This record gives sequence, structure tokens and C-alpha cells, in this order.
Amino acid sequence: RKKMGLLLLLIICQCTINSIKTHSVSKPNVILLMADDLGIGDLGCYGNRTLRTPNIDRLAEEGVKLTQHIAASPLCTPSRAAFLTGRYPIRSGMAAFSRVGVFLFSASSGGLPSEEITFSKLLKQKGYATALIGKWHLGMNCESSNDFCHHPLSHGFDYFYGLPVTNLRDCKPGQGSVFLKGVQKALVIPIQITGIALVSLAIVQYIGLLKVPFQALGYFLLIITISLVVLIFFFYHFRYLNCFLMRDHQIIQQPLSYENLTQRLTKEAMQFIGRNTDAPFLLVLSYLHVHTALYASENFKGKSKHGVYGDAVEEMDWSVGQVLDVLEKHNLSDKTLVYFTSDQGAHVEEISSAGEVHGGYNGIYKGGKSTNWEGGIRVPGLLRWPGVVQAGAYIDEPTSNMDIFPTLAKLADAQLPSDRIIDGHDLLPLLQGKVTQSKHEFLFHYCNAYLNAVRWHPENNESVWKVFFFTPNFSPEDSNGCYDSHVCFCHGGFITRHDPPLLFDLSRDPEENIPLTPETESRFYEILRVVQQAVDNHTRSLHAVPNQLSWDNLLWKPWLQPCCSSPFQSCYCDYESGESQLEVHSG
Repeated sequence: RKKMGLLLLLIICQCTINSIKTHSVSKPNVILLMADDLGIGDLGCYGNRTLRTPNIDRLAEEGVKLTQHIAASPLCTPSRAAFLTGRYPIRSGMAAFSRVGVFLFSASSGGLPSEEITFSKLLKQKGYATALIGKWHLGMNCESSNDFCHHPLSHGFDYFYGLPVTNLRDCKPGQGSVFLKGVQKALVIPIQITGIALVSLAIVQYIGLLKVPFQALGYFLLIITISLVVLIFFFYHFRYLNCFLMRDHQIIQQPLSYENLTQRLTKEAMQFIGRNTDAPFLLVLSYLHVHTALYASENFKGKSKHGVYGDAVEEMDWSVGQVLDVLEKHNLSDKTLVYFTSDQGAHVEEISSAGEVHGGYNGIYKGGKSTNWEGGIRVPGLLRWPGVVQAGAYIDEPTSNMDIFPTLAKLADAQLPSDRIIDGHDLLPLLQGKVTQSKHEFLFHYCNAYLNAVRWHPENNESVWKVFFFTPNFSPEDSNGCYDSHVCFCHGGFITRHDPPLLFDLSRDPEENIPLTPETESRFYEILRVVQQAVDNHTRSLHAVPNQLSWDNLLWKPWLQPCCSSPFQSCYCDYESGESQLEVHSG
């Protein structure tokens, strides 16, 4: 009888444990931490020995480390669009055919289309409280300065505190400009042509060869003058017009102040967690670190071994620690999936006017941001969920930042959309050790809207083949980036096309140093044939959509300009510092 009683007790305990475990795997809290331009080699858990990142490393120790985690694009805007939707950015129109592949202005009309379904929309429908804190960079308005058609609150977030565009050198006085060199180059030829035309007209008018109506000449000069005035006004006031902080739909600080900015973002994140301890929540904490302009608060300035870049990395790590601590404080650690990544690789060309390196470290990998060499797309991927995800494990299988979408949908018991292709795959079976191979047999690497390379990981095979149809022309040639143009571009004279394509086996050559040839790889042409078939199938799955990054959608439109005061007051306000009234402030 005692044995029967003991057996019954064991059965009840086991059922209770199974019930708890089943319940815990359903609708966990979700915290997604995204760095900006962080190199995979910048973290201790990926081999860095000089930068101190104990809190991020703790995620690796207590969770799973993905060693072949791939960003869907090597640029901010398209990568973040793919992350939120689980789809290649080409499918949503968030991949550019022009040279500029990201949004630069708050008064652009392009952005993540309202028809796109984000994981925040899915989780909100399932009762989650949802918040985005930090950088957005996926558009804001369509037709007026307050329609907010692309705003985070229109894409499933209940709460937004952060930057609608991005952090740029132009946002921080004394940090230089990302536009100046480009604008100077772009204006030299038009100004020369205009000058020559005006002088020529004056000469032929003077010698009587041609009679040019003075009225026409006056209109021409007026148009040129107005264009130059608008251009000068815009770039002189760039910081006020594009670098501002919002809470929900309201601008609360224009221009943005960098003072204790990471502390403010972190405090907002901690308060959001504190407000939602009794119901499931989704928090996306999208750091401004370590995109230039670099900054760090007084507690971190000068403390690292790598200048202000290292200070910024270590401050971000502190913030991650604060978030993990608040989970423990509220006994939420076991109920929360935490994910850490970067939107793309480090921007290796970032060097200050004083010659200080402001870009990160991509470890052994070639290239960086804006390229589909491994340094541009292989990013940190850390996932922690105590009791559900293996602790201290690493997975060297191809995974993507697009995989977060279907993973969260499954955890929230949400149905995946059936009216569109989702390119990501649920990560949980891989994270729990139930399967050993990724579902990504092929991954397609786009440079803006141009298919640049393809990754093929055959089933039951250790090889990871990577085929390049074109590669960027590094400048200088013997460097590791496009230093002359600040980023690499995707077409024309900026690239070299390859026929046959370049072939690498990343399992043997992750540095992509030695292209394979028919002489060194017997299956060379067979591999290219299989990859080309995959490309054909993928291309057939694409449908024409409006291009959100066309020149028309990228350019600054004055009528879309958000401004918390009159433009004649330089769009200045500061509610964040406790000031309740607007202040007139000259630019």
C-alpha cells in the first residue's frame, strides 16, 4: 500500500511538473535586445579578450550561442524590416534599387508598409503588452506630418520611446557629417554646369548672337537661388529636423540630447517590465550603441581599452545587466525569453576626423556593414530561457534574424499568416536540441535590391557553400572596406561581377580567403547548378511591390516634417529635461 501511495505521489508530481513546463513554454515574456552596428568580435562570448561584456556573456553562459546567425541585410533599414516581418526585405519593398539603402530623413514618405504583419502585431492580438524603446528607422509619415502611417504604434507596439530615424554623426555637434562629402561631390558638377551656362548666356547676349529674355533669366536664377537656400537651410538645421526623441506620437526632445541617453532608454525598459509583471509582454530594446555618433555617459567615458567605441559597448553591456536584474527582481527570469543580436556587422570604415577608430571588430570575418561578406552579416545571436532552452550550448547552423518572427508566433500560439511567404523558421526545436540541423537549406543575401550571394547548407552535410555573383570593390584595393565612399555600394562601377560566380566553403574557409575552382573542388559546377536552381525558385516567389526606398520616398518633404514648435523656432523643445514650456533657440 505504501508503494502504491508513493507511486501515486510520483505520478501526481510528474503531471504537475509537465503541466508547469507546458504552461511555461506557452506565452512567455519576450525581450529582444538589438545593438546597432556591433561586430561579432566585440563580445567576450565570441572571443573578445579586451572589451568587458559580462552581462551579454552571461546570456551565452545561461542560454544558447548561435555561431552562424545571419542578418537578412547588411544595412539597418532592410535588416530591421526583415527582423520584424520574418521576410526578406525585397518582399516588402524595403530594399533599394538606388545607391541609398536606408532612410536618412524624418520627413521621408517611405516606410514599412501597413500591409506588413510584424511579430508585434501578432503578439498584441494574443494579449501581449508591446513596447519598442530606442531606434526605429522604418519610416514615420506618408502624406502629412502627423498621419504616423509607418510609426511603431501603427505596427503593433502599444508604447514607443525613442528615435524614429537613426543616430548619425550629424546629430551630435563636433562629430562631423555623413552628408558633407557626398553633397559636395554631388553639387560640384551641377554648379559648374550652371555657372558655365550663365556665363555663356551672358556672352552670347552681349555680342548679340542670341536674345535671351531677361524675365526667363530671372526665373532661372530665382529657381537656382531658392534651391540653394532650401539645401543650406536643411543641412544647417539637420540636427533639429531629424534627430529627436519621441514618446508615442509626441516629440519630447528636439534636438536629441545625448546626456545619459542610455540610462534613459534603460529606465524606460525597466519601467515597462515593472508595469507588466502580471501579463505577458514583448519588449524590443533597440540600442543606439554603437552606431556613430558614438557617445557614453560619465560613468563609462574613458574606462575601456578601445576609446569611445569600447566605452559605448561596455555601457550597453551595463544596460543589458540592468534589464536582466529587473527580471530577477520580479521573479520573471524563468518566464522570459531574452534574445540579443545586432542589426548587421560592424562598420569598419568608421574613422573620426581625428583618426580614431569608431567602428567595431568583426573577428576573423571579411568586410563589414553594407557588404555580404561574413563580416557584414554574421552577427551575435544569443537566446536565454532558463529551463526551456539549453544552457551553455552553441549551435553552428545557419540561422537568420528572420527566424524570430515564426519563433514568437509559435510561442504566443499565433497563426502564421497564410497569405504571404514567411522566410524565417521556428528556432525552438534547434534551441531545445530536438533537431540538429537548421531548416535553412538556402539563405539569399541581398545587397539592397540586388541578389548578391547565396548560402547553401545541404542536408546531412557539414559543408556550407557560399556563392557570390558580384563583390564590392574595396577602396583602397588592399583594404577591408570601402573607405573612400564610407560604405560599399551595390551596382555599376562599385562592384565586380563574377562569371562563373565565386564559390567558398565556409565550413573550411570562414574568412572567405580562397575561392574554390573546378580544379580544387570536383563538384564546382554541380554546386553552382543547384544554387542557380534555388535562385530561380526564389525569384519566382517574388512579387512586384511599391519601392519604399525609391528617390521619391527617400527625399525630404517639408510638408512631412515633424516639429514640436514653429520651424521659425528651429523646431526646438525639451520636455525630457523637465521643462514644460517651449524655448526659442537659435540653430
